[in-house]
Amino acid sequence: MGDFISLALALIFGVLLGKAMNKMNMPAVGGYIIAGLIIGVSGFNIVNEQVIEELSFISDVALGIIAFNIGSEFKIQEMKKLGKNIFIIAFCEAMGAFVLVTGIMLALGQDMPTALILGSISSATAPAATVMVLKEYKARGPLTSTLLGVVAVDDAISLMIYAVSASIAKVFLKHEVLTVSKVIIHPITEIVLSIGVGGLIGIVLCYLLKGAKNESEVLTFVIGSIVLIVGVALQFNLSPLLCAMATGIMVTNVSSKANKAFNILEKWSPPVTAAFFTLAGSRLDVSLIPKIGLLGVMYLLFRIVGKVGGASFGATISKAPAQVKKYIGLGLLSQVGVAIGLAITVGREFPGTPLGEIVITILMATTIITEIIGPVATKMAIKKADESSVLREVIKDVN
Repeated sequence: MGDFISLALALIFGVLLGKAMNKMNMPAVGGYIIAGLIIGVSGFNIVNEQVIEELSFISDVALGIIAFNIGSEFKIQEMKKLGKNIFIIAFCEAMGAFVLVTGIMLALGQDMPTALILGSISSATAPAATVMVLKEYKARGPLTSTLLGVVAVDDAISLMIYAVSASIAKVFLKHEVLTVSKVIIHPITEIVLSIGVGGLIGIVLCYLLKGAKNESEVLTFVIGSIVLIVGVALQFNLSPLLCAMATGIMVTNVSSKANKAFNILEKWSPPVTAAFFTLAGSRLDVSLIPKIGLLGVMYLLFRIVGKVGGASFGATISKAPAQVKKYIGLGLLSQVGVAIGLAITVGREFPGTPLGEIVITILMATTIITEIIGPVATKMAIKKADESSVLREVIKDVN
């Protein structure tokens, strides 16, 4: 079946199941993932691995759009209020997952490299599902703002944790020399360059938006810039998420047409994000679930405990609002985009070792579970914090 036919079926089937999930009062993103499971490698194999690879650029663009939209929440005035909280919470939730998962892997008899790599990967949170649920329910409030900030900052922190862990793991596996450059300078340079490149492209985009005369020009400049960001990041081994987020931050704080740019993009992006989640679901292999055994179950449980507990601890010590302390961790469970990317990275960095196979098996299997419960948990959080405009309107209509 051709790529275009596969993409069309993925998009249409994903949206239909998303609507079905909405009727059951569940987030649409869960429907997209389930649709992907049905038509992908776990189901009818309509969207097979070759098609997924050939359509991978859609996922790259979708992640760029999501990260760009996250940047829109980083307004200078808001950051003055929430900045400290965001960084403390992000650090605590990432380290919480890393420490607990690494510890349980060692307790279960895994060697140090395997424990470190699984622990470092567990620290990462994929922002896509969380952001989509927040937008779907038109969430606004302290919890929403903090959650958006945390999932954005999390990418940089997790990158640092993985870089340090991978360097130490290589010392054990390959007897390489552990240097300051590999452990600290290289990851920091990648983060700084990613933010710097994104900021520069953001300045150019602000200038282009200033001269835009209509909505079609605004949309073209924004989409063109996001595609450029992703392309540059991938070409020079930078972080597409950090680059796109930095561009969004620049636009929202500098451009007089920022609101128009983000509003137009929001109207255009649903088909891309729906395709992204459906394709992500299609690559997940359900047959891996029985193979994960105790390691996979413990990875899943201790990652959730580390994320939720670490986020709550960070919110407490940073004196965040009460609803943030209670519910922030529930929005940090999804891992689909990051998990797949890091699994591929591990396979590339540790060739000829069983580490890559262990990581891929555990991540692909547990991701199926986190992508089903993650959006539901995020919805639960914003509902309990009373920050969903959509849910408030539904309750008002019922009453």
